[in-house]
Amino acid sequence: MLVLLPEAERTHRVIALVPAFNAAATVGATVTALKAIAKIDDIIVIDDGSNDSTDAEAAKAGARVIRLSQNRGKGEALNAGLEEVLKENAGGGTGTNAIVALVDSDLGSSAVEFEKLIDPVLKNQVDMTIARFPKALRKGGFGLLKRTARNGLKLFTGIEFDSPLSGQRVLNGRAIEAISSFESGWGVEVGMTIDVCRKGLRVREVPVQMKHNETGRDLAGFQHRGQQFMGVIRVFAKRLMTR
Repeated sequence: MLVLLPEAERTHRVIALVPAFNAAATVGATVTALKAIAKIDDIIVIDDGSNDSTDAEAAKAGARVIRLSQNRGKGEALNAGLEEVLKENAGGGTGTNAIVALVDSDLGSSAVEFEKLIDPVLKNQVDMTIARFPKALRKGGFGLLKRTARNGLKLFTGIEFDSPLSGQRVLNGRAIEAISSFESGWGVEVGMTIDVCRKGLRVREVPVQMKHNETGRDLAGFQHRGQQFMGVIRVFAKRLMTR
């Protein structure tokens, strides 16, 4: 049973994992915002084979940097960071005594909102929190990707999520153990949601005022959402085989 001590005596370290690819323009501000959150003990930026100065900007802002030799995608970058967390923060048996925050590198100063996601997990109210973003400022796609993700998660978990694709999350040791490792490709978020819910763990969506780079209704935006759609479908198909 997890028992949380008063804030000054807490034993669960909070570690932010920030996967980053060619994010030199935003990763420094994101790290700086995370450093302003007193509850975060460590920030690890995983430079996913960038060909710009992402690693240097992250280090300059005060993060630890893991540099991958080639681009592997968000899921594999997170797995590299998680491996480091598990190695350094192993509990008495298996698992970890760390709480892990998953942070996109393009949040900039709005990453300070992560405190709202961390508190419920630190207080043992939930096992995983998910950021619920405000309404997008610009029109993206036509909603097919989000509807597919929401309907699929309802089928697998019985829960209807407002933000099924939100990558901004905080997980405790039980949730980390439930996912084992992150999916490669674009199905990272739906995969971890299914795995955590299948274990009967507590999940809460938390309203935040975060901002990130939004994709529009242009060729690049549709290509990006198409890749996400196929990644989500692959994860759903994989989970159907293990129901």
